[in-house]
Amino acid sequence: MQLELSAPVDCVADFTYNFYWQHRGAKLEPDAPIPHQEGSTYSYRDVVDALKRKEDVYICGDVGHRLCSSFGVDLRFFSGSGGNIPVGSVIVDGNVDTRMGISMVAGAVYVAGVAKQPIGNVVEVASDRTGYRKYRSITDVACNGLGEDALIPPNVLSKTQLQLFDAIVRDTVGARCTCDARICIAGDVDLSTGILMKRGTIIVTGNAGMNSGALLSGGTVIIRGNTDAFAGIDMKSGVLVVGGTPQGYLGANKRGGTIYARGAKALPPAKAFAVTGDDIALLAKHLDVGQLQAMMFKKFV
Repeated sequence: MQLELSAPVDCVADFTYNFYWQHRGAKLEPDAPIPHQEGSTYSYRDVVDALKRKEDVYICGDVGHRLCSSFGVDLRFFSGSGGNIPVGSVIVDGNVDTRMGISMVAGAVYVAGVAKQPIGNVVEVASDRTGYRKYRSITDVACNGLGEDALIPPNVLSKTQLQLFDAIVRDTVGARCTCDARICIAGDVDLSTGILMKRGTIIVTGNAGMNSGALLSGGTVIIRGNTDAFAGIDMKSGVLVVGGTPQGYLGANKRGGTIYARGAKALPPAKAFAVTGDDIALLAKHLDVGQLQAMMFKKFV
């Protein structure tokens, strides 16, 4: 499939159709033709269906925000399994605006121009297409390895530990992780770190944006710096640690799991408890602090 775009369009190859379950077509109609096409009338659904058939999609021109959102997810809302599915590749002969590959779990995106930050749950690997940069899902690389690909330095993969040193700001790092991978980010992240994660560990040395640990369903998310509002929102299980200062609405609509933070209050029904010996050991290990500092934290369950 080939699209020629005369102007950037948002949400191309977006498997959620811009979170269709929230707007029910008010923002995007899956069967509507993608705007600004030249020589074709493909709909948003046509593109997603082609990728699900493992076909490649070529895009000539610049693309807007949220390209390849939830790429490779067989979403339950659309009668899917909720797991990952094999997909084709998206090749863009142009630039891509922000949040490319948010919550992406499979496939590859090739970009001839620039992918604007923040990008999504993707990491650059050595490209097998001349003139294009190649991006794969962080979750996919951490859980399934690189195969014949190679990471672009300074990032490093050692077995199931992925270390990101490139200082690129990302959303949804580790989204939907179901393996015991360890993902370490040197620097800051943006939205929804660890969203829908079931297993594994994410460690962020810097600050995080809104919704850190959103819908966390297992595993551990460590933010050594500050977090913006709504950390732990809709959290179901697992562990979220905020080493710095969390902003408002901590644990909003929290249904399970444990949040560790200091100098903060969580929203009901979460309750605060003093940390115990095991909690102190966990905090000292992950935050590299002494026992006295660890004792200043509260445990929200």
